[in-house]
Amino acid sequence: MIGLSTSAFYERATRQIGGLRSQAEKLQQQIGSGERLAKSSDDPVAAARMRMLERGERLAQIDQRNSGRAQTDLKIADQALGSIADVVIRAKELAMQAANQTISPEQRSAIGGELAGLRQSLLSIANGRNAAGHALFGGQATGAAYTYDETSATYVGTDGADLIGLGDGQSVDPAVTGPEVFAFEVDGTTTDIFAVLGNLASALQSGGDSSAAASAALAGLDAGLDKVTTAQTVVGGRLSWIEIMDQRREANGELVADEKAAVGGANLAATMTRLQEVMTVLEASQASFVRLSGLSLFGMMR
Repeated sequence: MIGLSTSAFYERATRQIGGLRSQAEKLQQQIGSGERLAKSSDDPVAAARMRMLERGERLAQIDQRNSGRAQTDLKIADQALGSIADVVIRAKELAMQAANQTISPEQRSAIGGELAGLRQSLLSIANGRNAAGHALFGGQATGAAYTYDETSATYVGTDGADLIGLGDGQSVDPAVTGPEVFAFEVDGTTTDIFAVLGNLASALQSGGDSSAAASAALAGLDAGLDKVTTAQTVVGGRLSWIEIMDQRREANGELVADEKAAVGGANLAATMTRLQEVMTVLEASQASFVRLSGLSLFGMMR
């Protein structure tokens, strides 16, 4: 009888002390990690919510990478558009000089040569590349946006680029196409800046009626500059939209972080207090076990 009672005593004491040690270890782990949930069974409802929040965070990270990629490409396009505007403005200055009937044939020829060089510069910019190495103004094209010779340029890109998702069902076009930048209408006729510059350069270098050609080209250059300015506005608007979505994502991220802390985070003050309580009980239980086990052994010896 004494043996059975002593065995039961030891078993109960071992379970009690083991349970207290397990609680203490769990509380210490929570304090060290700052997390309340070590496994789903600790709180199934909270664990399910935490998984949803973590999935949202992973999706937000994808959206952030997409945002960065779109922003980079649009900034490259914006810089290119600024260079295009500078070229067209310089071409307008030269066309106004060429329209002056008092300049010499040599001066007209020199202006024509510079205009031909400006046309080539625009073609080089038009066939620039984005961050991925694709045609900057070619839509989805991976090669050049334009093929050209000394008299003409042909757009060989696509109608547009793939939209890039920014999250919350929102997306952005990361580029503008060649026709959106370089093509326009003058007196109801569709043309492009390459044709305007090429025709003017040829007229000035050939010695024909360059004054009339220069005056006619100014209307095309004005229309071309308006088109470039419009493209700059479009790109600027898209960059602003990306910034708004980034700010919204950042704000949502802060809310998610707060909710994760509330749902799965450990309340350090309360946890430390609870740990102290458990450690006090554990120490008392161990001391009691030592005393009671000594009495049990003494009883058995008697």
